[in-house]
Amino acid sequence: MKKFKLASIGLLLGIMLIACSNDKDSGHEENNTPEETISADQFANEFLANNFETIYNQTSESFQEMVSVEEFKELGSDFNQGVNSYELVSEMPIQDLTEYRWISDGGDKGISSHFADDQTIEAIQLTPVTSHPESDEVYTENTYQIPMTGEWFTFWGGTNELVNYHYAVESQRYAYDWVILEEDSTYEGDPTKNESYYAFGKDVVAPREGTVVSVENDIPDNTPTVDTNAEEPLGNHVILEHENNEYSFIAHFKQGSLEVDQGDQVTAGDLLGSVGNSGNSSEPHIHFHVADGADLEASTSIRIKLKDGEEPVRGDVIEGFQSDSPW
Repeated sequence: MKKFKLASIGLLLGIMLIACSNDKDSGHEENNTPEETISADQFANEFLANNFETIYNQTSESFQEMVSVEEFKELGSDFNQGVNSYELVSEMPIQDLTEYRWISDGGDKGISSHFADDQTIEAIQLTPVTSHPESDEVYTENTYQIPMTGEWFTFWGGTNELVNYHYAVESQRYAYDWVILEEDSTYEGDPTKNESYYAFGKDVVAPREGTVVSVENDIPDNTPTVDTNAEEPLGNHVILEHENNEYSFIAHFKQGSLEVDQGDQVTAGDLLGSVGNSGNSSEPHIHFHVADGADLEASTSIRIKLKDGEEPVRGDVIEGFQSDSPW
């Protein structure tokens, strides 16, 4: 199974506890799995029941080197205070593992755990979760479509930091990042070549009719897994102005691929350019969000009303733009 990883505009989650290993020589190929094994489906209930020693015995050697069982019990017990239940909000492959994320019934605490195929727990993250319920209930007045065609995998998306690391930043709170995933990987071949990634060069289209108010077409694509460009976070991009003072931001285009210029009028589905890896991006993907202004830093992100009421979250597979779809 191949690895994939992604970094885009936004902030990383604040992590209280983390240890992760993907070392094939960690000893787990031998009989190192405890007799009592907790499945991912059972994990949240067992954690809430304070069965920390059983969970700890299933963790990797690298985890146990970083965190003692006594520390794990203390952290877990403190974290469970005030929690009645945890709900699974995301499940997805990441590297050679499966990642699961749960949120507390109060919406203020989150757990992330990475399970190997042999049920070894390679990582556990405990993190506070912020929420903005008032803005979560406000959607765009306009309806938009996914600005790509075909099938796409939601790497980041949703209304909390567990499933969408943009959420911490007001200007990008309801942004999406999409990649193409095949057999649990976003690429085949050399991971340092953009051309190895399934998303690279795919068409990007207008999510709704509008006017092009900002474009950038000359920023070099990054070398995947090697570098990013945080100084020009959007990279090559298109910003469209729509009715009702809404602006869509579509970022990380391939250098030189844009088919539109500032001032152009576009209709829904018009070709804008190709998926690239420019800006604050570590592999080819598309970033999409809608805001109340055209200035990235000064505007406020608005939760996007997508066609057919779609609301993809991290780990969801979605179908892109439908040219014959009624509006």
